[in-house]
Formats: sequence, structure tokens, C-alpha cells
Amino acid sequence: MVDRASAVEAAVSQRFALLAPSLDERRRRLVAAAEALSLGRGGIRLVAHATGVSRRAIQAGMAELQTPAAARLSTKRIRRPGGGRKRTADLDPTLRADLEQLVEPVTRGDPESPLRWTCKSVRKLATELGARGHRVSRQLVMELLHDLGYSLQANRKTLEGGGHPDRDAQFAHINAQVQAHVAAGEPAISVDTKKKELVGRFKNGGQEWRPQGEPEAVRVHDFVDPKLGRASPYGVYDLAQNTGWVSVGIDHDTAAFAVESIRRWWDRLGQTAYPRGTRLLITADGGGSNGARVRLWKLELQRLADTAGLTIQVCHLPPGTSKWNKIEHRLFAFISQNWRGKPLVSYEVIVSLIAATTTTTGLRVSCELDANAYPSGRKVSDEELATVRLERDAFHGEWNYTILPNPAAPAPVIP
Repeated sequence: MVDRASAVEAAVSQRFALLAPSLDERRRRLVAAAEALSLGRGGIRLVAHATGVSRRAIQAGMAELQTPAAARLSTKRIRRPGGGRKRTADLDPTLRADLEQLVEPVTRGDPESPLRWTCKSVRKLATELGARGHRVSRQLVMELLHDLGYSLQANRKTLEGGGHPDRDAQFAHINAQVQAHVAAGEPAISVDTKKKELVGRFKNGGQEWRPQGEPEAVRVHDFVDPKLGRASPYGVYDLAQNTGWVSVGIDHDTAAFAVESIRRWWDRLGQTAYPRGTRLLITADGGGSNGARVRLWKLELQRLADTAGLTIQVCHLPPGTSKWNKIEHRLFAFISQNWRGKPLVSYEVIVSLIAATTTTTGLRVSCELDANAYPSGRKVSDEELATVRLERDAFHGEWNYTILPNPAAPAPVIP
């Protein structure tokens, strides 16, 4: 009899082991209950020993099996309402409040929280909650944070500083000037300096396809290479033609470099695109090498106006709005996409990658290395500034002005 009971128990154990991976809690107790019912007297004890399912669960399963089949199939619950182990957060009524106080100490009324000035990782939060008498794991902390509506978030650049009251009016003015120039067949460009880039075998953000397990090796530390230095790409974007020009400078990003880049665009692309052009509209940021208050910028533009025979109208973006400069998202963004994941090992590589930038909407980019020296700290005297034929607009003349060519300057050749 003992041998028969052992054989039955072994058979039950074997069958249950095969089914167990596919069973949820409810099906486990129903299968165990069915085995116990088939064995009759002593079945509960034998099945509990063979399967590890508790006698209480088997008895509950037997009661469930003895209910009408329609009633059993109509429910999808695994446990009865209120069944199962209670959650830690339900047994610990102050846990959620203490967690929120740690995550947002100032807004939750605890400016002296020990985690106010530290990285609030789930591990540190769990440790601090443990010091307050709560029994929690970092996994539970993560689940509670999600329940409370928290998520991992990075900083977002949305604060622009003090907004100028005429910001929107200035954008409307710029838009009107651009439309007028384009309608008249005159050139209108957006200009700016792209972020300076280290030249050499340095890490460049982004990814590109390579054989698996063979990433391109780059330097561990991003210290500038004295032999190669930095590249300063200055861009010119033609708002009507959807074309770009980039001068890659190897020296300082000065106003002289900025205007030289515009001059090269005009000589290489602008004159061909606008053979009858006499007025050039430049939209630019309010700061940097092409800033509204930079004297050298105005002096160099006067020289460009004289040599090219162009009337140059300038409209600066209002303070704190450089991210809305057209060149940023119509030219620079696509250059960054094109060279993502590629180390900028030389100036030749930088020029090639910029010149190869295209888009499905027809963007074409030309690029050239500017190896000239542009010393920083150049001062423009009052006498030099007085030679600039500058006419300020009635609306914010500090942002909107026109530079006229001198009468002695050569007139442009119109075919």
C-alpha cells in the first residue's frame, strides 16, 4: 500500500511539473483540486505533498470545481476580492507621503530634506525611507513613483529669460521684410555660427551602422588637440533658394570672419542666383560675432556693401530667441544629422560631411575651408564707425538698420 501511494504521488508530481509553467494561480489550485478529487479519501494530503500547493488552496479549488461550470467560466478573476498578500504601501499608510516629501522636498514642505541637493535615485530614496522606518526595496520605490505620477525626466530648455515686449512685433517685421525681398527677387539670408567642434579623433554624438562589436575608437578625453584646434562653421542659408553655404574657420569667430563668410557666399552662389540683385537682407541673432551692438560687424558690412555694390539691410532677432533663427533648423540641424557618430578627424572631413548634407526637400549645401587668421580683440574707433553709412529703421533701429554703399563704390555689373 505504501509503494502504491508513493507511485501515485510520483505520478501526480510529474504531471503537475509538466503543467506548472503554463498555469496561473487559479489554474494551479484547480488542477491540484482535480487531482485530489480523483484520488478520493486522503487525496488532499497526497496532492499537497506532491505539488507544493497548500491544503487550503486545494480545498478552495475543490469548492470552486463543485460550483456550476457556467459560474466558473463567467469570471476571469484569479483570486477572490480582497485575496492575496496586502501591498506594502497599503500596510504602511505614511510611505507614499514620505516618498513624495523626499522627491519634492521644497514643494512638500521639507526644505531641510537630506536628499534636496543629491541625485534622487531609487536606491538613495529606498535607503532614506529605510532610515525613516519603512521596509522598502528600490523596485518598490520605482513602482510607487510611477503610481504617484512621477517619471524620469531631463531638463528642458524652455526658459528664455526676460522677454522683450516687442518680441512678436519684431518677428512680424522680419517676416514682412523677408517676404518683400523674396517677392522682389532680392536675396534674403539667415546667418549664424554653428557650435564650435573639436577636430580630431573625438567622440561625436549619435550612432551609425558598423559591424557588430566594432565601434570606431575615439579618444577617452575631449581635450583640444593643439595641432588641429577647433573648427568654427559659419553658415549662410538662402531663405528663398533652400541652399546653404558654410565657411569652416580655423581661427577666432569674429565679425570679420562672419562677414567674410557672407562675402564668399555672395561671390560663389549669391551673384549667380540673383544676377540683378541690389539689396541684400540679412537676418541674424542679436549677439555673437554678428551681434547688433558689435561695431566691427557694421564696419565689415560697410566694406562688403562697397565692394559688392549692395545695399545691405539687417534685421536682428530679439533677445533670447536665437533658437528660432531659420538657419538653425533648416541647415544646421541637417548637418548634425549627417555627421552623427562620425569623428571629425580633420578639416577636410568636416568640409566633406557638410557639403554632402542633403534633404528630401532639396536642400543643397556648399562648404569651403577658410584658413585666414581673424585676430580677436579688434577695436573700432568712433572715427571708423562714422564711415559706416547706416540708416536706422523707425521701428527698433538698434535691431533694424540699412547700410548703404558709398557713392564711390563700384556699381554691380548687371548683365
